[in-house]
Parts: sequence; structure tokens; C-alpha cells
Amino acid sequence: MSKNNTTLLADFNSVSAKEWKTKIQADLKGEDYNNLIFQDRNGIDIKPFYHQEETEIGYMPKSPKNWLITESFEISANTNIDDVLEVLEKGTQALWLKFKQNSPNPIAFVEALYSKNIPVYLDFEYQKEEEINTLIEFLSGKNHQFSIGIDCIGHLASTGNWHQNLRKDFEDFNWLIKAQGTFPIFLSIRTEIYENAGANHIQQVAYAMAHVNEYLNHLSVHFPEKSKNFKPLFHVSIGGNYFAEIAKLKALRIIYSEIAEAYEIPQDIEILAFPSLRNKTLYDYNVNMLRTTTEGMSAILGGANWVANTAYDSVFHHDNNFGRRIARNQLLVLKNESYFDKVSNPADGSYYLESLTQQISEKALSIFKSIEQAGGFITALTDGTIQRKIEEVAQEELKSFEQKEKILVGTNKYLNLDDKMKNELEKTPFLEKFPRKTLIKPIIQKRLAEGIENERLTNE
Repeated sequence: MSKNNTTLLADFNSVSAKEWKTKIQADLKGEDYNNLIFQDRNGIDIKPFYHQEETEIGYMPKSPKNWLITESFEISANTNIDDVLEVLEKGTQALWLKFKQNSPNPIAFVEALYSKNIPVYLDFEYQKEEEINTLIEFLSGKNHQFSIGIDCIGHLASTGNWHQNLRKDFEDFNWLIKAQGTFPIFLSIRTEIYENAGANHIQQVAYAMAHVNEYLNHLSVHFPEKSKNFKPLFHVSIGGNYFAEIAKLKALRIIYSEIAEAYEIPQDIEILAFPSLRNKTLYDYNVNMLRTTTEGMSAILGGANWVANTAYDSVFHHDNNFGRRIARNQLLVLKNESYFDKVSNPADGSYYLESLTQQISEKALSIFKSIEQAGGFITALTDGTIQRKIEEVAQEELKSFEQKEKILVGTNKYLNLDDKMKNELEKTPFLEKFPRKTLIKPIIQKRLAEGIENERLTNE
């Protein structure tokens, strides 16, 4: 058996890239081979085949040994702690608790979850020193897996305003850094803002790096010793382009490792991945389950540490147990029945993925450098450069969707005209506008199908 295995490949001659092209050209019967090459929305040429001879194989980051089935909760006054505890008995391995301005004090949730000894990520939209102090006092001296994340720059990008102002927000950030030791403090980088607004993969990686670099610059100046203990947690929305999303996650690790090396700090990062808002639909909403399944697969193969899912009906329904159950079970199937946790680095050896990853990395690094040369990410947000660049590619994507070049099944192709949704709405499925004064123009996160859905809903 071992002899047969050893000599098996000897029975097949290696095929060069030139020979493959010759064979393809013959099968095309006179058609131009170059017609098979198309350009994706990143401006990258996608070839019909990839060969080792033509692939420059650079550094490819390794995937984490384990990924966590993560369940998220937006904590409000109506959130029942028992509901949060219940999901831990159904396969959830980690929790992502989102605290907003009007959320109750997190201490009750921390006290209830402490004995469970599972990773719990406390994601704060606000900065309240007294509440963090309460957590520090409770967790001090205890072994636990709680971590805190906060992102004042992400708040600026998505809302157009600081929590208070630049100086005060970074003063609060400084205070949080000093609390490092009682529990891990993550530099949260909310890159989902860019994906959900329509940025392409290169932009998402570039803006994520410029975003985190603002924090690294601050740490290197004010807390050079503490910076050696920090690692970023990138929030990443995963869209429908299966292979490009895998490459995007790998590119994040590649470029961050180069930046971290320059700062002489650890190169490790954590990635919290979850489905994109951009491609979810109101009509034929069950297709959202297919979308989130492949997006979960991309997240895992790309090397996410925490993988969360969203309910198939979250566009138009409030949070509900059935939607949660389906979302959780999708990840359980990937882990326990599809064995997505049994193979290390399954994407290794794909010349297409390696080529795509390298090209995204190189182009994103170039954009990152140009942002830094122009004054950095906050400056680029303030003068509107980031918003303008995202809007340009988002409009191109919208045009492609309207011309049915980009397909969302059930929405702009293969429509079920008997599908009526007006009486199913528990909440508005569309972007709500609340006029207010802002310091900068916010980056607007919006679903691609909203325009066509609004028109169809009106005509029901």
C-alpha cells in the first residue's frame, strides 16, 4: 500500500502552464483565450486557471487552531439574562454582547456568566468609566475569559461624531488602556462599516489598516510598553464573493504583520467575522440562509477566530428564538457535520487564492501608504476622502445590480411575484434617516436591494 502511494504520482506527467493554455485554446475552437479573463470589482483580473509556474507564493498566514461558534446579543432593558444563558446549552461556544448608550449596566451579565468559563466579548458603543470600574472591581484577581472592546474612531466613521470630542474620547481611551491587566482590552476595529457601505475588498483591508494604525500611533507615543500587550480585534463583515472574502481575511493578517513589525509589537490579531448586511434581502428571504452559510464558510476558511451568524429574517423581524436557532444550527452543521474544524489551513495550496490574496494585499498596502502620507485615517475621514472613495465603488456596484449583472436571487432575478411582504414587517427593512448635526459626513451602511424592494413593497 505504501509503495503504491509512493509511486502513484509517477504515473502522471506534470502539465506546464503553456500546455494547459494550448489545450484550452484548442477547446475554444478559435475563440480568444483572453475573453475568459474578467475583471472583478477590485480591478483584479480573474483568469480561467492558475498554475504554480505563474503564481508568486509569498507569506500566507496560518488559520487559528480553533474557531468559536459565537452568538451575539444587543443588550437592552428587555434582554433576559436567562435567554443569554440558555444558548450556551445549545452549542454556542462564545458570546458577543453589544452594549449601547441605553443598555443596562453590564455587571449583571458579567456576574451571571462568570461561572460559565467561556469567552465573552463585551463590545461597548460608549465610554462610561464608572461601569468599567465596576467590572474591574468584580473581576480583579479572578480567572476569567471576559474581554472588552471599544472603537471611538469607528463611532466617528459610522455616526459622523465623536462620543464627546477627539480629545475627551482619547482621554477615555487612555484610561481604558491603563486598566489593561484585569482583563484583555481589544483595539476593536469595526471594518464592517466599510463592507456594509459598499467598499470593495481592497478598500476594506486598506481602511482597516489605516484605522488600526491611528490607535497604534497613539499607543506608541503615549504607552510604548503597554502597546506590546495589545492585539486588535477586527470586526469583519463577510460578503457573497466566496473566494475574495477568504483572501480578504488572509490579507488583513498579512498587512497587519508588516505594520506590527514596524512598531516592534506582536503580530497576532483576532478576527470576529459575521455576515454582511449589504447583500441581504427582504423578498425571497430564505435565500439569506444560503448566503449566510457560504459567508460562514468563507469566514472559517479565511481564518476567523470568532464566527457569528445572523438570522435569515433579521431584515424585517425582531430578534426571535426561531431565527436564532437556525443561525446557530448553520454554524453547528459546519463544525460538527461538515468538519470545518478538522483540517488546518484548508485553503493552502490553492494558487487562485494565493494569487488573489497577494494582489489584494499589495493593492491595499498601497492605499494604506497613501492615506498615511496624506495625514492618516482621521484626516482622510475629516476631509471626506474615505467617504467619497467608498461612494464611488458603491455606486458602481448599485449600477451593476440594477443592470442585473450582479444578481441577488429572488430580488433582481428569478422573482417570485406571489411573494408579499407588507404584512410580515415587524420593523422597517430600510435605512432610517435621523437628521442631526455631524462633525463629518458619516459612512452610511445600506443594503443593496433597498431601492427595488421599496418600490415593490409600495406596489403590493
